[in-house]
Amino acid sequence: MRALLHKLKGGQPRPPSSTWPHALSTGVASFIAVGLLAWLTETGVHPLVLGSFGASCVLLFGYPDSPFSQPRNIVLGHTLSTLIGLLVLQLAGVHWWSMALAVALSIALMMRAGVMHPPAGSNTLIVMLLQPGWLFAVTPTLIGALLLVVTGLLLINLQKDKQYPRHW
Repeated sequence: MRALLHKLKGGQPRPPSSTWPHALSTGVASFIAVGLLAWLTETGVHPLVLGSFGASCVLLFGYPDSPFSQPRNIVLGHTLSTLIGLLVLQLAGVHWWSMALAVALSIALMMRAGVMHPPAGSNTLIVMLLQPGWLFAVTPTLIGALLLVVTGLLLINLQKDKQYPRHW
């Protein structure tokens, strides 16, 4: 028990806070990206906004060097997780255990495929709660994720001291 309590203290110092310029540029870029998706949703035929895209903006604009923030991870992580949610929904329906199974499968398969994107883990729950059709994997998921990445490519690379992506 003493060893467990010792581990719970943590052993590392708290990371430093972001600078104001970095925090503000992250906020502005997130505003532009989500605003674009929301505007396209309002003016278009198909929805392009997912709740998990807000968390994707945290990684994409706040930590663009992270492996979780790379284009392949964002697009394939979101799409794979949504497809898993849709498959489990079709095969098992909505139950406490099917929701847990969908999340677990999503995480395991993103890890195995090398496309881990933590915000995408919530897509399976979004699917279970909304119970959409298969088109949900295309819009808002795939198209919205692609638009996030394109926005990231433009906004991050406009900054002199930044480069995105690190890899495809």
